[in-house]
Amino acid sequence: MNAIRQIAVVSLLNFKTLPQRFWQSLVIVAGMACVSGVLLSLLSVTEGMERAYRSTGDPRSIIIVSHGSDREDNSSVPRDQTRIIMNAPGIARASDGSALADSGFVTGIPVQSKKNGATVSARLITFGKMGVALRPSFHLVAGRMFRPGIHELIVGEVAQSKFKGIVVGNKVTMPDGQWPIVGMFATGDLLDGVLVGDTETVLQAMRHNSYNTVIARLTSSEAFPAFRMMLTHNPVLTVDVMRLSEWNARIGADNAAFFHALIYGVSIILAIGAMFGCFNTMYAAVEMRGREIATLMALGYGSFAIALSVILEASALSITGSLIGALTAWHLYDGVQSGMGWDFFRLTVSPAMFGMAVSWAIAVAILGGSLPSLRAARWTVAEALRAR
Repeated sequence: MNAIRQIAVVSLLNFKTLPQRFWQSLVIVAGMACVSGVLLSLLSVTEGMERAYRSTGDPRSIIIVSHGSDREDNSSVPRDQTRIIMNAPGIARASDGSALADSGFVTGIPVQSKKNGATVSARLITFGKMGVALRPSFHLVAGRMFRPGIHELIVGEVAQSKFKGIVVGNKVTMPDGQWPIVGMFATGDLLDGVLVGDTETVLQAMRHNSYNTVIARLTSSEAFPAFRMMLTHNPVLTVDVMRLSEWNARIGADNAAFFHALIYGVSIILAIGAMFGCFNTMYAAVEMRGREIATLMALGYGSFAIALSVILEASALSITGSLIGALTAWHLYDGVQSGMGWDFFRLTVSPAMFGMAVSWAIAVAILGGSLPSLRAARWTVAEALRAR
């Protein structure tokens, strides 16, 4: 009998005896279900966050921030530098000849969370004349647009659902008084979680004179390298220039890095526990099947087929538990609206994460089942008969 057939026959015998070892086998299934469920539940946060940051993808859109800035709110671009940037060659033009560029400001304002009524900080960004033109996905879904120079705001549809009282018709407390919310908008990206006001009006209310960023659209994607070199080598300017998609991806990666370390640390600890559970379960299974193993050896079955069948059984149980945990995480979390800091996004459990869960299950099965499989392979017929 060839080796493949031996492995198939021995493995089939193992699986047929699983009902007799149901509760012991359930330890592996439950352990891996916990590992995969926790891993994918936590990863759904970072996956959703990174996807939200990657959603802005027009290669012609760029962002200019002050040199060395890693976030929009700690950047400062003076007005005189803004004028130079907006007149730079390479920026696309609107139908009236105006540069498709817009200077903006980012700040936080106190609001109440709908979840528990606690005071939290909502993100307020600003649009100038070209703010809407630079964001093609922007559209109003209720009310109207704010008027330049007037104390008015509009709110993203996600922000309206997350913050108490932040609805069209209500007012928001700003440093210089109450500002009414006159409209609600949607973009399908992270902007849905913010409030928006007129740039110059907000700057005056916040008593700021400098902008945080300049967002612009270039004439073509190929114009970016020359445009960046022109601005970064201009001795009058102290700015960094990036594609908007790359800037967003970097912010998302920076935010996710810490959480990835935490998530994998917790998951490794759980996986070690599952591995020991796998080891104990498979070791007990080998001991219980001593007479069966002795019979197989007497019939001429090789030690490799017997050892591999133990690994295959452990893998099947681990993968079953892993898929149960992954499906549970997908059912509970995929598509759920969540947030972190100023950012709101949908949790995501992707197909690739299912593949990761299965990979972890196989690794745990191999590590936990290796010693029991070696024990079974090294038994003599006499030793196997003496096993309980």
